[in-house]
Amino acid sequence: MPIHNILNQSGEWLRAEGPQSKIVVSSRVRFARNLRNFPFPGWAKKLDRIAALECIKPQVEALPEMTDAHSVYSQDLTALEKQVLVERHLISREHAAKGVGSAVITNKKQTLAIMINEEDHLRMQAIRSGLQLKNAFKLIDKVDTELAERIDFAFHPQYGFLTACPTNVGTGMRASAMMHLPGLVLGDQINQVINAVNKVGLAVRGFYGEGTEALGNLFQISNQTTLGESEDDILLRLNKVVESIISHEENARQSLLQKKPVTLLDNVGRAFGILQHAYSMTSKEALNLLSYMKLGSDLGIFPEDCRLTVDELFIETQPAHLQKGTQQKLQADERDALRASIIRNKLKSTPNPDVQKVLPKAPPEPGTTN
Repeated sequence: MPIHNILNQSGEWLRAEGPQSKIVVSSRVRFARNLRNFPFPGWAKKLDRIAALECIKPQVEALPEMTDAHSVYSQDLTALEKQVLVERHLISREHAAKGVGSAVITNKKQTLAIMINEEDHLRMQAIRSGLQLKNAFKLIDKVDTELAERIDFAFHPQYGFLTACPTNVGTGMRASAMMHLPGLVLGDQINQVINAVNKVGLAVRGFYGEGTEALGNLFQISNQTTLGESEDDILLRLNKVVESIISHEENARQSLLQKKPVTLLDNVGRAFGILQHAYSMTSKEALNLLSYMKLGSDLGIFPEDCRLTVDELFIETQPAHLQKGTQQKLQADERDALRASIIRNKLKSTPNPDVQKVLPKAPPEPGTTN
């Protein structure tokens, strides 16, 4: 399948149709695997990486789950195409830097992506909309089982699956939930939640994972340990923590509605006004403002169909996605102008915020009569 067919379609996980999708954007489970008797990618010479790639790639392409999939060697992707895949969370930033000896294979729905020769020989992930950690695990576990019948993985009877990074040894599994937490941020509770999550052995990361900023009030919650715990134990603990954070976020939103409705409405209203009228906007600013539009949709301040528009803009306004549409390299100021134009056009028919949803006893506007 040509790559433009993948890049021009939204992934299934971006449709916000899963359980708890107002707060949990997506659930992801990733497995790290390596081949026995092959040097790991970081130590491998070019010919070794190519040999491992040619051993793995046909087996992945033959999987039933990869029917009509897109499969491409890394050197055949442009830098822009790689960055689009990063923005879709289908490949890592590290994999985007790879060339000869690496590849990526994604299914048509973009719920399954397999990187070959990233940090490990195989980085396999399943991603689903909303809180669906168990379903994501079932999908990637099925793929892992099928590949294990065809490929000899590096496995130690005591330590489990062997990986390039010691923190992944054992199950080789990283499970995560991408959460939208504007209520906790506005309520100045987010640091308490992050500290509590860290104390139970989980990690909180930013929009693009480890070492990145939490843009748009989006946070990734994931396991840190992979050794000494079973996959079921990891998923159960993560799921419980995510459900607890959902409860805290819902409470934070209700508290804002009851105690600080003006603050809430001011953030939503300012975001809407700037997004509708700005002529230049950075990616960071757009994500942060769209976050408050999304919160407004969740609270009924905007119509229900506004949420889908905002969710689409979260992806469409990322730098590589902007340039993909123009088929040319844009300077930063050109991207900022185009981003603002796309947002204005998408939101031009969106009605003003319904103030009564937040301020049921709001005073009449100046110049009106009771």
